[in-house]
Amino acid sequence: MADNDRVVVGCTHGEDDPDRVAVSYLTAGAALDQGREVVLWLSSEGVRLALQGYADRIRADRDPPVERLHRQFIEKGGRFYVCPICFNERELDDADLVENAELKGASPLMEFAGPGTVTFTY
Repeated sequence: MADNDRVVVGCTHGEDDPDRVAVSYLTAGAALDQGREVVLWLSSEGVRLALQGYADRIRADRDPPVERLHRQFIEKGGRFYVCPICFNERELDDADLVENAELKGASPLMEFAGPGTVTFTY
């Protein structure tokens, strides 16, 4: 086990790359299953994953559908840190953020991470 029990999974994709989205959630879910504290760091097009209903249509016709992975991530206590610059550049509304999602930039991400945090990027 790392020096701390925190994991950061970065995702920069949405509908543009459904497989990377699914792998991001699967990685984050596996870390939560191990009892780790997990943040899904959303940037670029990935910020849209933090919008209510957006994940529902990704891989809807395949297994696993992202809607299920997204719901399980939230139910297990996973949190979303959403890049505020990326979010605002896309003119999205923070009133549409899902449960456990916050607009948090690089500094709060670094505070969460600290030494020994395991990171993955998709």
